[in-house]
This record gives sequence, C-alpha cells and structure tokens, in this order.
Amino acid sequence: MSRPSYIFTSESVSEGHPDKVCDRVSDTIVDLFLSKDPEARVACETLTTTNQIVLAGEVRCAAEINDDEIEQAARDAIRDIGYEQDGFHWQKSNFQNFLHEQSAHIAQGVDASGNKDEGAGDQGIMFGYASDETPTLMPAPIQYSHEILKRMAALRKSGERPEFEPDAKSQVTLRYENGVPAGVTSVVVSTQHKEGLTQADIRELVRPVVQGVLPEGWFPPEEEFYVNPTGTFVIGGPDGDAGLTGRKIIVDTYGGAAPHGGGAFSGKDPTKVDRSAAYACRYLAKNVVAAGLSKRCTIQVSYAIGISKPLSLYVDLHGTGQIDEAKLEDALMDMVDLTPRGIRTRLQLNRPIYARTAAYGHFGRTPDSEGGFSWEKTDLADELRKLV
Repeated sequence: MSRPSYIFTSESVSEGHPDKVCDRVSDTIVDLFLSKDPEARVACETLTTTNQIVLAGEVRCAAEINDDEIEQAARDAIRDIGYEQDGFHWQKSNFQNFLHEQSAHIAQGVDASGNKDEGAGDQGIMFGYASDETPTLMPAPIQYSHEILKRMAALRKSGERPEFEPDAKSQVTLRYENGVPAGVTSVVVSTQHKEGLTQADIRELVRPVVQGVLPEGWFPPEEEFYVNPTGTFVIGGPDGDAGLTGRKIIVDTYGGAAPHGGGAFSGKDPTKVDRSAAYACRYLAKNVVAAGLSKRCTIQVSYAIGISKPLSLYVDLHGTGQIDEAKLEDALMDMVDLTPRGIRTRLQLNRPIYARTAAYGHFGRTPDSEGGFSWEKTDLADELRKLV
C-alpha cells in the first residue's frame, strides 16, 4: 500500500543551464536535418565550456547540409537563450564540429528492407506517466518547478527583469495528504544575475514569480524560501560549469515521481526509441488518466535493436484503476501501433519540432499548431472510456 501522506521534491533547470544549452543545441541540429529530410538520422551530442562549443555524433541525410549551416544553427540557438557574456558568447565562442556519417552496422538493423519493417534504433526500456494532481496531468512538484523558471526567463527576455541572467535552477517540495498535494513546504531558486546585486535584492525579484506560480496560500515559510543560498551567482552557464547533452533526464520527464528507462531524449531523431517510445508511453498514460480509468498511470515498454515490435508492455495503475491492468495492456496494444514506424506515424514525429522541447520538460506542455508536443493530446480518451 502506498503512503497516504508524505513530502516529495522535484527540481528544474532553466534553458541557460549548461546542460540545457547543450540539449537545445543538439535538438536544433535534429530540427535542421529533419527540415531538409524527414527520414534523416541524427544522434548529436554537444559539449560546452568556457567559450567552447563542440558537436559530436552520427548523421545521415538525403539532402546536403554544410558545416556552415550547422554552425550557424548552433550559434543562433545559443543567442536565443541569451548568452552574450565574456566567458560564453554565442558569436565569439570557438566552434568545433565532429559529426560524421552514421554507422552502416546500425543502419542495417534499423532501416526497413524487403519484408523487414523498420527496427528500433536500440534496445532499452521506456516509461510514461500521468497523474490527475494537475490540469496537465503531471506531478505538481515538477510542474511548479518548470513554471517558476519559464516565467523568470520570460521576464528576462522581455527586458522587465534584466537583472536575471540565463542560468538558473529551481526546486519545489510539496506536502501530500491522502495522496493529494496539500501545500508547499520549501522552495529553492538559484539564478545567475548581473553584478552589483545582493542576495536580498535577488530574493525580492524572485519572490513575486514564485507567488504567481504557486496556488494562493501555498507560499512556504520565509525560513524555507531559499534564493541563491550560496550568495553571489554572477559567473554561470558554460563558463561556470561545463555542459553536456542528456544529463538532465529527470528534469526532462517527471521529476523523479515515476521511473526512467535511462535514455536521454535530446539530440536524437525519432527512430531512436529512447525518445519516440517514451513520448508514446506518456501519450498512453495521459490518455488513460484523462479517460478517468485511473488517478495515476505508469506504462513501460521495451525494445531490441533492429526489431520492430515491442518486447513487452506493462501498465501500473497504482491501486487507483477502474479497469483490470492486464485487460488495459491488451487494449492499448490493439489501439496503438507501438512499432517505431507506428509511433512516428501516429504522433507525426518526423518534423522539426524538437528544439522547443529542450527546456522546461518534454511533458505537460500544450500541443501546438506546428505539431509540437503531439504526445500530449488526449484523443484516445473517448475510446478508452468504452472499456469500462
């Protein structure tokens, strides 16, 4: 039996966090290739440190994309984040590109040929999760953590709060009673800032942002509201700490409220099931909860490299279900084609829609007119309701 009352914490990091800078660059490269060839293969890793931007990985594309296009796309992504600092500048940083052709041995397992369907890009397990504790069907701690940083970034970019710099982190701790969020016990925000500001100055700039995100009456006690607890935070971003693609997988998903298969998303085209199957699992879990079949839902799938069909599908309704889980597993397998090609077709993933996912979570977002966040749709809910 799960505990009825407990305290749980999740964190988020801003688009200017060194690792998120790398995620953004890697996903920008994915978008560049998919914009030229919807069947392009991309596995792009990015490293950033003081005035250095390094790309590495494997690509395959029917269209020609030259090194200058790749470099400009990477620099434009960093400019959009807002880095024009002495230690890391979108235009002045040294750029190195070590992308090369995809391995023929990987390609032979993944590509469709003859009677063989397109196979999974790798072995592995992927998870999806949904909970009815927020309107987005996301866990509340990660949702609030993301929203605090999104609002701070919007204030910075609009010029309303030029004191903020791009690098920031947030952390929200919630008290649950009878499995339902009942209040916030503490909030931590650390943000890079302009020189000449005190810790007290930053605290008062951050305060209204947090107040605007949390439900009324949920602001933590003053002694549990931590802003830049180490003091000054002027040196930040890749100048303060090196960044790498794929190091914030819990921030990207459910803030630790659900399992994670271990694979990162950013920098990977949608033939990689680390990404596409995790999106499909969220899609299924969200529709199950949206249909009222449970209050919480975790879904796991597994794959073998080069094999199209999933090896397993597992559903856990955490004791909140209105339907037998084994029956639901069978129904979901009948309802949705979970082969790599089937997922990409249903969710229309062969489009340049990935740079927008690189910060503030891949889940709990609003589907957009260009096809982004298609896995957040609840178009299966009506059909699922018929099962009970």
